[in-house]
This record gives sequence, C-alpha cells and structure tokens, in this order.
Amino acid sequence: MFGTAFGFIEAAVVVYLRAALGFLPGFKGTLPDIWRQASTFDYNQQLVINELPVSLFTVELVREAFTILMLLSVAFIAAYKFRERIAVFLWAFAFWDIFYYVFLYLTVRWPMSLTTPDLLFLIPVPWTSQVWFPILISTLTIFAVFINSKVKKNA
Repeated sequence: MFGTAFGFIEAAVVVYLRAALGFLPGFKGTLPDIWRQASTFDYNQQLVINELPVSLFTVELVREAFTILMLLSVAFIAAYKFRERIAVFLWAFAFWDIFYYVFLYLTVRWPMSLTTPDLLFLIPVPWTSQVWFPILISTLTIFAVFINSKVKKNA
C-alpha cells in the first residue's frame, strides 16, 4: 500500500514540476484540458534536464535520495531479518515505480506509450530508458519476491 500511495505522491511532484517549468499544456484548466493537449505536446526529458535551474536540480537530487530512504524505512519497520528487509524494499520500490507511471498517465496522460523515453533517476548520473523497461523490471521484481516468499513459507 505504501508503494502504491507513494507512487501517486511522486507523480504529483512531477506534474507540479512540469507545470511550473511550462512543460504541461493546459494545466490551468481541468484534467480533461490537459488530456486533450497531451497528445500534441512533445515532452522532451533532455530539455527538462537542460532547462532545470541548478537549485531545482539539487532539490530533485535530494528528493530522489530521500525517496530511497523512505522506501528503506518501510523495509526496516516491516521486517527484522536482512533478507526480509531487502524483499520489502524491493516490493515497495516496484509498486512505487509501476504506480508512478499509472498515476502520471491517469492525471496528465503521460507516458503516451510504453516506448516513451523517460528520465528514471539522476543519482549517481541521469538514467534514461523507455518506460516499458522499469515497468518490466518492477513487475519481475514483484513476481520474484512473491514467489520467493511462497517458497520460504512452504519450506
């Protein structure tokens, strides 16, 4: 639940950043106004990185670090053994990552497709990929953690 809820928080932050930087057409109207204009707008990740002021880039780096810290905190609260903490962290991270894209799509109709390029992380350097890749990795992570937990319970 935490990963899913936090996915919305992260999506909302991205929506606010895009609106503040002028990369979200129609944001002064309703969500349907944004949806109508989304298909005609080319959201360029590299442009965002290049135009993001150093102060906001620094805040974004720190926000990313604290996102990981929050996900780790959930793992430390939820489990006692190291392996279980890793599993909880990966589980929460995977749900967060998938639902980040789900909520971005539901709010601003982005990404347009699974082949849309995205800036995944800035730490330690900018990572970019098409959207399908982090969704695939997160889905596989959820299945791996789920299967491993079932195997351990039956052992």
